[in-house]
Amino acid sequence: MTKSFRRVCLIVLDSVGIGEMPDAEKWNDRGADTLGNILKTYKLKLENLRQLGLANIRAFESLPPVSSPAGNYGKCALKSNGKDTTTGHWEITGIILQKAFPTYPNGFPSEIIEKFIYEAKLPGILGNIPASGTEIIKQLGEEHIKTGKPIVYTSADSVFQIAAHEDVIPVERLYEICRIARRILDGEHKVGRVIARPFVGSSAENFKRTENRHDYAVSPPKNNLLPMLKDKGFEVVGIGKITSIYDAVGITRDFVAKNNSQAIDQTIRALKEIESEGLIFSNLVDFDMLYGHRRDVKGYAQALEYFDLRLSEILEALQEEDLLILTADHGNDPTYKGTDHTREYVPLLVYGKKAKQGINLGTRESLADIGQTIAENFGLKLEQGKSFLDEIRL
Repeated sequence: MTKSFRRVCLIVLDSVGIGEMPDAEKWNDRGADTLGNILKTYKLKLENLRQLGLANIRAFESLPPVSSPAGNYGKCALKSNGKDTTTGHWEITGIILQKAFPTYPNGFPSEIIEKFIYEAKLPGILGNIPASGTEIIKQLGEEHIKTGKPIVYTSADSVFQIAAHEDVIPVERLYEICRIARRILDGEHKVGRVIARPFVGSSAENFKRTENRHDYAVSPPKNNLLPMLKDKGFEVVGIGKITSIYDAVGITRDFVAKNNSQAIDQTIRALKEIESEGLIFSNLVDFDMLYGHRRDVKGYAQALEYFDLRLSEILEALQEEDLLILTADHGNDPTYKGTDHTREYVPLLVYGKKAKQGINLGTRESLADIGQTIAENFGLKLEQGKSFLDEIRL
């Protein structure tokens, strides 16, 4: 088979949603619109994204469409039952979840906590409530330092998060107890992710989370795109938190990146250094972690402009037979109530020097359409998703 594109560079702008889905009300997310509400608040310079077709997906008052987009454009629905990172990323690679990962609005049951304390040999835990990560370390950080008890908390997402001061519970020890929690939570209470959340500082006034976060995700089913590519001899480069989201399943190379700037740097590095055919898969975490959950509209807006500025470097690094796909995994409207993800469509922008231009890819039924397109390009077929490869290749 002749491949249309030698390499596909897939970048997930974590949480950059583009408006509520029809079922948003069921998720208490009616009116959520990550991009739309940010663009109502700030007039942003997003010229590279605009030229690729971002404003052609839908009308934004402060960001007009272009008459001849350089890329192809559309939006994807999240077909799975959920609105979290794992659900969205799994769906991109062809896994649609009918049953959502469990959540714990009242904290984790006592049998889980007791088993965790016993097996991890802990003096106890603090918290066990849904909370903002930055707020809970302000509330409980000083007690944690005094007692040595780690802080356990969750959110509306399916996560078991463990916060600890790096001088009280060293990072490697924190990772160890997270691995123990992951094993305990792989039964009836199979949460999507266990997350290590180390922090530093001397008091509530200056506690700050570090970039030593580490996610321990549920291992995905083997019939997803990544191991299928790997098994056929293609490169699968995970950048940022991609490797942890997929529990390293199907990853051939892991390029570490702790923030958006590093993830962009590593994406450009991969495009320049790796000549093998396959997939370069990046996640830009800051939109979600630093700005969406913290409801920091200005920070989110600035992060969008920063990505747009650096997008020109990514475009320049693309080779003739490369394909670039930009999308997201869910929404996280920083203007919205609460601190959690929002049930939204996500943008779809597709560009290649040997791809068609200006094709309206419409509203896709599932993020799995992205994975199916990549699969078809490399002679594979997923169980879920409808490819748009024929619509974009010359």
